[in-house]
Amino acid sequence: MAKACYKRVLLKLSGEALLGKSGYGIDPNGVFTIAEEIKSIWSLGVDVAVVIGGGNIWRGRQTDISEKLEEKHRIERVTADYMGMLATVINALALQDALEKLSAPTRVLTAVEIAKVAEPYIRRRAIRHLEKRRVIILAAGTGNPYFTTDTTAALRAIEIGADVILKATQVDGVYTADPKKNTNAKKYRELTFMEAIKKRLAIMDTTAFTLCMENCMPVLVFNLYKKNNIKKAVMGESIGTIIRGEL
Repeated sequence: MAKACYKRVLLKLSGEALLGKSGYGIDPNGVFTIAEEIKSIWSLGVDVAVVIGGGNIWRGRQTDISEKLEEKHRIERVTADYMGMLATVINALALQDALEKLSAPTRVLTAVEIAKVAEPYIRRRAIRHLEKRRVIILAAGTGNPYFTTDTTAALRAIEIGADVILKATQVDGVYTADPKKNTNAKKYRELTFMEAIKKRLAIMDTTAFTLCMENCMPVLVFNLYKKNNIKKAVMGESIGTIIRGEL
């Protein structure tokens, strides 16, 4: 059996990844497909942690529609962010259900305590679950408003000692411009964090990039929607764009 290049990974999924072919909410078929991909790397002996967003259900930031509302009708940012955290818990439970149907033992740990449905996030407990060969899904962000799930992914990856952040997106890497809008956009194979920040490449927010840069945590950006891409990333195949310290 081929050997994985990484022993422990943190997979960052957007909430939109669970949409499947639906326009809102959770598509069970889409969730199951992602669960199969995750199990494929777990079966190789790789420790797997997942941080998931909630954008398929709720976005913490003000939308175009809410921007047009009168100030008194808008949901306060802090409240909206907490609502977004709860949306990530819903997504985490859906992914846990799919993984356990595939016989991959899974635990959901949340930064906001919801004792009836998940364990509280405690770093040592999370590491212990990984050591016991359980997939862990880290929900509710950092538990604080104003922080994105990208920042959560960077923080948790560092805390659990991950080898890399696998950032799953809708495109096959980082480009000079949006490849969906600009056919002349060129793909980067490798980037440094400073290059990504200076070029204002919208991959992760600056806080997440800074955390990764200061703690030597590489980020691999790749297309989630190509079959077996998560496994290819873990096996070290040349896919996506790798972002790290000085090359």
